[in-house]
Amino acid sequence: MHATDNADPAELAKFSDLAHRWWDTESEFRPLHQINPLRLNWIVDIAPIEGKQVLDVGCGGGILADAMARRGASVLGIDLATKALKVAQLHALEAQTPRVQYREISAEALAAEQPASFDVVTCMEMLEHVPDPSSVVRACSQLVKPGGHVFFSTLNRNPKSFVFAIVGAEYVLNLLPKGTHEYAKFIKPSELAQYARQAGLELQHTKGLQYNPLTRRYWLNSDTSVNYMLGFQKA
Repeated sequence: MHATDNADPAELAKFSDLAHRWWDTESEFRPLHQINPLRLNWIVDIAPIEGKQVLDVGCGGGILADAMARRGASVLGIDLATKALKVAQLHALEAQTPRVQYREISAEALAAEQPASFDVVTCMEMLEHVPDPSSVVRACSQLVKPGGHVFFSTLNRNPKSFVFAIVGAEYVLNLLPKGTHEYAKFIKPSELAQYARQAGLELQHTKGLQYNPLTRRYWLNSDTSVNYMLGFQKA
């Protein structure tokens, strides 16, 4: 990792330690596997990805990147967690996933190298783990082609989100490993929208993600008070 990379070494270590469990659907990553079809369908409904160049920023073990490639996109997944990337590459080989590649590089470095190269850029569940989320948003805007789409998902910052996403998910329901999230790094939709607007992105879509612990079911609706996704278009 380079000194200029917008990454928290402790966050990278956390996800690297869990790397071997990325594709175990009953592991700590079960929620990601469960919400993946929901967020993939939401993205594809807005921006059809078949035959398009797609970038997944903060791809981790490749759950979303792999799924987008199977929908017909040519996908590049980038991350700074070496072990998670190795898991993603191994899974692509084992599953014989077509048109997916992975690179260990930051969004900012790739933006300098390949500006305006992608039709669609996704950055899901990552902004709340980096020191400077606005820098990642700016890089995503630089990476997408004019008229292209950028999608973010993250966690709102409010008392309800603290109770649901940290106390509930990590300590009561054990949906996520304890310490996965740090409340101070949560981002309000208005803050994310402002970062994006300053980077030349226009907000077009908002969606909330809900979970029922009794039925263990996830669904999308308009409630962005905890987990939410925003879709933007580059002018």
